[in-house]
Amino acid sequence: MIARLLGVLALVALLASCSAPAEKQADPTAYTTDTTRVDGHPAWILQSNIYEVNVRQYTPEGTFNAFAKHLDRLKEMGVETLWFMPIQPISKVDRKGELGSYYAIANYTAINPEYGTLADWQALVDSAHAKGLKVIIDWVPNHTGADHYWLEKYPDFYEIDSATGKAKFAFDWSDTRSLNYDNVTLQDSMINAMKFWLTTRIDGFRCDVAGEVPKPFWQKAITALKATNPGIFMLAESNDAWLHEAGFDATYTWEEFSSMKKVASGKGPATLLDSSQAKLSAYPANALRMYFTSNHDENSWNQADYATMPGAVHAPFAVLTQTWGRSVPLIYSGQEEPFLDSIRFFYKDTITFGKYERSAFYQKLLNLRKNNPALAANASLRKVDAGTPAQLYAYVREKDGKKILVVLNLSAKASTVKLTDAAVNAEAVNLFSGSKENPAAKEWGIEPWGYAVYVY
Repeated sequence: MIARLLGVLALVALLASCSAPAEKQADPTAYTTDTTRVDGHPAWILQSNIYEVNVRQYTPEGTFNAFAKHLDRLKEMGVETLWFMPIQPISKVDRKGELGSYYAIANYTAINPEYGTLADWQALVDSAHAKGLKVIIDWVPNHTGADHYWLEKYPDFYEIDSATGKAKFAFDWSDTRSLNYDNVTLQDSMINAMKFWLTTRIDGFRCDVAGEVPKPFWQKAITALKATNPGIFMLAESNDAWLHEAGFDATYTWEEFSSMKKVASGKGPATLLDSSQAKLSAYPANALRMYFTSNHDENSWNQADYATMPGAVHAPFAVLTQTWGRSVPLIYSGQEEPFLDSIRFFYKDTITFGKYERSAFYQKLLNLRKNNPALAANASLRKVDAGTPAQLYAYVREKDGKKILVVLNLSAKASTVKLTDAAVNAEAVNLFSGSKENPAAKEWGIEPWGYAVYVY
């Protein structure tokens, strides 16, 4: 570990001193060796899950070392992949709020000193790996912060406003400056910076607003990254199907989440979720989709999940995200508590942990997914009739001779489940009660926002 860390520190020094940012290559001996691919993706992701880590807000200290104390707890809960929100320094020019946005990057190849040092980061990655966890980091390729050193050293890396002669920013992101992907040197510099982080043995990237970055760049970048390390996982923050063609493993399900929120608020029937399955026809057959009930955007700006899916409403949708076809499910920091407040974006707003009221619930789902191929992302999915389609949503997942039945009541009214499909008319284990039952032997009642998972 010491030798590898010294190599990383040496690379930092080289990157800092070089006259052009696209020259250096990383040390391939530092990369993960978990490179097996299945169905076009890293084998390890197909039955895995993602836990989004907000380092700033996770502990009172807001550091890598303080977060590391939670690794054993998260491992026990069944977490397998840690996604860290941006770990780089935050720009000070045009900073929003007291601490600024994580997504206004001041230097792509440095560590935010609020979180610790590069050595602290490497120790955290190594500790996570030792416990069997994967690590991916947030990457912000669309823009930099407003005082990134590229602005002075390489002004042609940016889109320029013809009226002012200054670098542009998109939307209301006034603390950022938009990058110019017509510039080939910028493209190579960005790829080089991503390769640098591979030397810390991360297992992939979650790429911010990936749909705003041109497809040719992603094809070039992902080809280069996977040539360097075939085992990395690439997640795009976008619904766009073309990102899979560009080489991404998984995309977001923003539209599907919107449907879930409508059903959760009583503004639509359970059948609205059929659109989730229908949409898959627009994607490559092996496309992975990340399903969620909250994330940093939805929590900070839209009060997810404590208000969008309050109390008991959350559970059946969480089951859906963990058991749906082609899904790689996400849990956001604090959902296991649950932390019933928004986590502010530009200020210190520490999550309060202590009760972990949802941990056992998540643990059953995460461990089932890990251990049963019927919940692999590439396992089959078939809807079944459970009666009252406006309320009840049921489906079967199957693979390698294993089968799982999921029954959800996506309404505020009690209902009666009546299963007539012969494939589920057999004894199974109720995941949450542990009892052996035949869910199709007779009609049975299900409470408002109720859920049941049967393992055959």
